[in-house]
Amino acid sequence: MEEDTSEEEKGLWKLSVDCSSCISGSGAGLVLTSPDGWTLDYALRFGFKATNNEAEWEALIAGLTIAKHLEVQKIEDSSDSQLVVGLVSGEYEAKEDSMAKYLVHIQSLKSAFQVLRVLKVPIAENARADQLSKLATTEELQKNQTVLIDYLDRPTISKIDVMDIDAPQEPNEMTPFINWLRNEILAEDPSKARKLVYRANGYQLRDGILYKRSFSFPWLRCFTP
Repeated sequence: MEEDTSEEEKGLWKLSVDCSSCISGSGAGLVLTSPDGWTLDYALRFGFKATNNEAEWEALIAGLTIAKHLEVQKIEDSSDSQLVVGLVSGEYEAKEDSMAKYLVHIQSLKSAFQVLRVLKVPIAENARADQLSKLATTEELQKNQTVLIDYLDRPTISKIDVMDIDAPQEPNEMTPFINWLRNEILAEDPSKARKLVYRANGYQLRDGILYKRSFSFPWLRCFTP
């Protein structure tokens, strides 16, 4: 039994999440730490009203999504939210619709990991994540050069209905990127050409469809007006 436990601990990453709310808004902070001590500090600012529990869910989802893209296999999350920990562990039953949706989202991420544990810890043990969550609600966030920042305009669990419309494709803001990535065609203006090549590093063309890179989430599909 001890041998199995030690094997499970080998290569284990640590994730700490916390949230903060004030008059200026709400945010969350997370710290992702590798087995050899490398850390990633991340601040998440919300463009919508989020309860403390909702903010904890958003931070957990963001942290697990980043870990998934880093191909992390084993991860342990520390949260001071008894509700979030209880729901993920199965100790509690989700009674609110929003909590059930968040839980489903977490369950969909579980398959990406060999080991995924979510533990309840005292607030004092999440000190760094707590600092980041408070930073996310202040104007100082814009000036910070060491913390990765992301903004959420809407909750992760909200759905956007998309309908395909068969309409003529007029030139739009995506056209220069597509022309460059597909045929290496640039604007005649050297300044505009340099700017386009630089910005194109954040885009990718797959099967004729343009996608934009997002740090913490999958590639985002670009749509015409």
